[in-house]
Amino acid sequence: MAASFRKSEPVQGRSQTHATFEVENLNPTPRSNNGCRSNRFMEDGVLLTWDDLSVTVAGGRPILQGLTGYARPGELLAIMGPSGCGKSTLLDTLAGRQSPNTSQAGHILINGRKQALAYGTSAYVTQDDALITTLTVREAVYYSAQLQLPDTMANSEKKERAETTIREMGLQDAMDTRIGGWGAKGLSGGQKRRVSICIEILTRPKLLFLDEPTSGLDSAASYYVMSRIASLNQKDNIGRTIIASIHQPSAEVFQLFTNLYLLSAGKTVYFGPVSAANEFFALNGFPCPSHQNPSDHFLKTINKDFDKDIEQGFANEIPTLEVIDILVKSYKSSDIYQMAQKEIIQKALNILDVGFSCQGGGALEKNNRQSGFFTQCHVLTRRSFTNMSRDLGYYWLRLGIYISLSIVL
Repeated sequence: MAASFRKSEPVQGRSQTHATFEVENLNPTPRSNNGCRSNRFMEDGVLLTWDDLSVTVAGGRPILQGLTGYARPGELLAIMGPSGCGKSTLLDTLAGRQSPNTSQAGHILINGRKQALAYGTSAYVTQDDALITTLTVREAVYYSAQLQLPDTMANSEKKERAETTIREMGLQDAMDTRIGGWGAKGLSGGQKRRVSICIEILTRPKLLFLDEPTSGLDSAASYYVMSRIASLNQKDNIGRTIIASIHQPSAEVFQLFTNLYLLSAGKTVYFGPVSAANEFFALNGFPCPSHQNPSDHFLKTINKDFDKDIEQGFANEIPTLEVIDILVKSYKSSDIYQMAQKEIIQKALNILDVGFSCQGGGALEKNNRQSGFFTQCHVLTRRSFTNMSRDLGYYWLRLGIYISLSIVL
């Protein structure tokens, strides 16, 4: 990613330096004669774009304000910002999980079209792990495979899909370990998170959303989880589009991302390559100190919850709200913002001209149908009995109480 910057004249009425951020080439992937990308990971991928996206809650209070950006196949996008800035709202809105008490304005396009996410083409990993603690890793993933994959697929293929997915997430040594939970030893927090991801990617989705995938994990576990997620970009010769909201990544985790979408108070502070974010802040007068995690510096600079004066360069100190205003206006007037707009328009024109043939087609197709009603009943019943037979408190203790009561009465 080639990036360059240029200084402009200071904004009238401000003593601080105003920097204009310029990206020479936001899209360096070689193209063929018909204008399509030659990168094999772009084939059959999902391009997600959003333009002038705003979300408000009842009463008209804005949560997101005029956001524009995109997530491309084969890339990993980080949505970052202080608590309450709108990270989860943006992620949920892009994933079609908008809260019913909110209203949305703007455009969200999938492969340049306004269309719903088809079954099996997208997956959403929640922040909390909803796992059955008595099952082993193999059982949990295999039961999910039986429920999500179609009846036309043989059980042997489903089992192979489950075990392949487990190996992709680095859990092959824990296949027969119970997940565990309250009062029972089992997997670590990072392993549980990877099991949750396994369950969601069984259908081989082209678009993956993750809400705080490193929440509650130490730095080592966070890096391992995110490195496994990043490796999914190159699986099955499909350039997966991966979007993750993340609060405070370590320096190593931060470098795994391709692009950064930085929010504060529902506004875009920065959207562009991770590698260029440092220079954007520096040229606006807020350089990252040496030997400090860049993501920590960004969040500290734009966090208005604990408002205090921020040092700008070597001279002035200004309130956090003014810092945010400087960065938002600088980004809006930058060439990288214009390039993002052009990227969205260009993709739409490519789709109109060539039917999106270079991206595997504009309209999404379902990966497969899920299992039938009777299969679901059978699998859920078997899973429930397995869970009850292993859960001392849920089944055996209750059975003992019922027997004791029947004897007494």
